[in-house]
Amino acid sequence: MSAVCPSCGVAVVPGYVRCPRCHAGIGRSRRSTAEPGGTALAPKGFPISAVLVAVGVAAAIILVFGFHTTNKKTDAAPAPPATPIEAVGSAAPPPRGPIVAPTAPAPAPAAVAPVTQDPGGAAARLEDVLRRQRLWGRAEITGARLDLRSGSCGDKAMRPAIDGEAPVLRGAGLTRLRCLEQSGAVVFERDL
Repeated sequence: MSAVCPSCGVAVVPGYVRCPRCHAGIGRSRRSTAEPGGTALAPKGFPISAVLVAVGVAAAIILVFGFHTTNKKTDAAPAPPATPIEAVGSAAPPPRGPIVAPTAPAPAPAAVAPVTQDPGGAAARLEDVLRRQRLWGRAEITGARLDLRSGSCGDKAMRPAIDGEAPVLRGAGLTRLRCLEQSGAVVFERDL
């Protein structure tokens, strides 16, 4: 709080014995009713507009991400049923490492009737098959030849995957397939 000069009425900062304007003596008992100057601010009310903006942004985020649906199909294979392990009367310690369930052999690829298809669609289907088997390849069509760029050309699962899609690729009019490493080196080339 500040005092008021009795002769000129100017607000004087506490601690001054005389008015800085008229140099009149300031009594100790009078207090100013004027607003203090400087950086003192009056208390403000509750910021309703800021709260409304925050609630609106939160609602928009919930609407965008909460109701967002994907059109991707999951290709997760169901887990094979667990087989019971029979107790053996030997004192041998149990084997260490992961227990691997036996897998059923892959079904034989169905024969596809020679129908003229879109080569781009057949190449996309081959890319999808490779993606599901985590062999990751990119197919490029050059005339009647399909160039497959993949870092997995030497993988033992690559040739069976290509064999499974060979009838579709032949039906699309493709006759040769080259499997290229990412560097461009040809790993193998074959007829379809």
